[in-house]
Amino acid sequence: MTDYPNLLTPLDLGHVTLRNRVLMGSMHTGLEETKDWGRVAEFYATRARGGAGLIVTGGMAPNREGGVFPGAAGLFSDEDIANHRRVTEAVHDEGGRIAMQILHAGRYAYSPECVAPSPIKSPISPFVPKELDEEGIEKQISDIATAAARAREAGYDGVEVMGSEGYFLNQFLVTRTNRRTDRWGGSYENRMRLPLEVMRRVRAAVGEDFIVIYRISMIDLVPEGSTFDEVLLLAREMEKAGASILNTGIGWHEARIPTIATSVPRAAFTWVTKKLMGHVSIPVITSNRINTPEVAERVLASGAADMVSMARPFLADPDFVRKAAEDRAREIAPCIACNQACLDHTFSGKISTCLVNPRAAYETELVIEPATEPKRIAIVGAGPAGLSAAITAAGRGHGVTLFEKAGRIGGQLDMAAEIPGKEEFKGLLEWFSIMLGKHGVDLRLGQEAGVDVLEDFDEIIIATGVRPRDPGIPAEPGARVLSYQDVLRGKAEVGERVAIIGAGGIGFDVAEYLVETDHPTLHLEKWLKEWGVTDPERARGGLAPEGPQPGPPARKVTLMQRKAEKPGRRLGKTTGWIHRATLRMKGVEMLGGVTYKKITQEGVLVRIGDEGETRLIPADTVVLCAGQESENDLAEALMAAGREPHVIGGAELANELDAKRAIDQGTRLASKL
Repeated sequence: MTDYPNLLTPLDLGHVTLRNRVLMGSMHTGLEETKDWGRVAEFYATRARGGAGLIVTGGMAPNREGGVFPGAAGLFSDEDIANHRRVTEAVHDEGGRIAMQILHAGRYAYSPECVAPSPIKSPISPFVPKELDEEGIEKQISDIATAAARAREAGYDGVEVMGSEGYFLNQFLVTRTNRRTDRWGGSYENRMRLPLEVMRRVRAAVGEDFIVIYRISMIDLVPEGSTFDEVLLLAREMEKAGASILNTGIGWHEARIPTIATSVPRAAFTWVTKKLMGHVSIPVITSNRINTPEVAERVLASGAADMVSMARPFLADPDFVRKAAEDRAREIAPCIACNQACLDHTFSGKISTCLVNPRAAYETELVIEPATEPKRIAIVGAGPAGLSAAITAAGRGHGVTLFEKAGRIGGQLDMAAEIPGKEEFKGLLEWFSIMLGKHGVDLRLGQEAGVDVLEDFDEIIIATGVRPRDPGIPAEPGARVLSYQDVLRGKAEVGERVAIIGAGGIGFDVAEYLVETDHPTLHLEKWLKEWGVTDPERARGGLAPEGPQPGPPARKVTLMQRKAEKPGRRLGKTTGWIHRATLRMKGVEMLGGVTYKKITQEGVLVRIGDEGETRLIPADTVVLCAGQESENDLAEALMAAGREPHVIGGAELANELDAKRAIDQGTRLASKL
């Protein structure tokens, strides 16, 4: 008897049966653009081997003007078809099925060649799109249908037509982006004409025995977005036009409401998909922040959808479904929705991978095989670098002893887990703990390793992390000055008025920790109210007319930095705006270009700008978040004793403290020892 009867039940589509109710959702990894088709094939085959019921590729452009950026991959030639056939054959060899997503970016295309229903520039692109005429519209329809036919020729089991997230087809549906007065604009019947014609032409191009998914925007989360009645009408008409499945998209890329970041509650938008159930007879897929088998099973059992889409969880662990089916769910490496190595990479033009799993998209390069000569390995420090090194080395057959002077594992991750909106980090630490046990790592908590303790080991890895840096600001006696570690570990009381020195990632985390009275990520209704999300039956696009309604801040906080730039500018490319918006909603004052003069009992004396006057930032507590220094005393002592330890993570480089880099370093080092 499985714990996931709904999740693991096959789905009969008539001409084909999917082995379970799990869709690996589309992710643009950048792999297709590398032209290394063996690498692309292995990426998808690995996920097919792991049990995904149906895989959807990253978005493939139907033509040059529709690509998300110049040079975006697509099926433009016989050579492209042959290359993609390598991918589909690799997936089929593993018992999987795969659909190709056809993505026309419209005004989101990062190119002066971009086209759209109306010449209205997107807020996330510098280019004003060219308004399509009748001939241009026909070309787009024809090119999308041709891409679908080529996908079938390349061996794909289906296609997904991207009609959500504010891309091309979605742009025709709403007056925000469609100001036309011809037969492609005006009434909703006219505005939905293009998506429906695309679906009819795609179905005609591929025949009946082929999966055609339409990605429908269930809730736009932008002004002038669709009403629920319009979404419902489109869904019904899409079924008539030939869609096999409706996959639901949430929010446009330009929406000012987070939809997939770690601070979004799990399964936060499945209630919207559920509103569609019963109104169409084809299967409906729900998505966004579904990251465990338990959550997925609960969503399906509640009748919210026929199938669940999980994208980034398959980066974190390609064996997600297989482990769930084998009663090994606790061994699934969790997606923490941090965006640091996936979406941040995508929008920076890098290969997308995973903070938790550095092998994602690097399967052919980062190969982990059993050790030919097992060694005794000591690892000092159970932060992200040490933990990843420990489970990788032990998994290869080495004997690993992990020393941690604190009473629990995690290091900086352990503190991050205390931040409202970063609760997923607790699940990551639980997974590390489980994997340490599975691989037989000898964990020595509360033990500080010295040179003498380490002398009998074949290899020594130093992952001792960092310590807070003292910025050297004069402080008068009696001034209450704390480090961020004091605050996040609950070692000190914090007053009602707080000045934070340092506005990097840790400064923002501490500010959120201090102003938040609750954890809205764990309370969906509070989270929806805080961000101004409502039922799309009540308001267009699901935007509450009253706007965001955040709860009152727990404290008055001022966040300061020396750099003369907007605080938070260097935070994650896809999540920085969320942190800035969160603090603004809580009334946090954010100051850049600050020169610190003195910390007093009343606050911090500062000068803002080169010519500004000295002013007092009132505070009864000052928290230092002014960077870190490497904790590498042990490494130096070992080298003085003639040993050559491997130094990784923050112990090697404290600047740009980064769990992504630490886990990658630990994994790669341990794969070679």
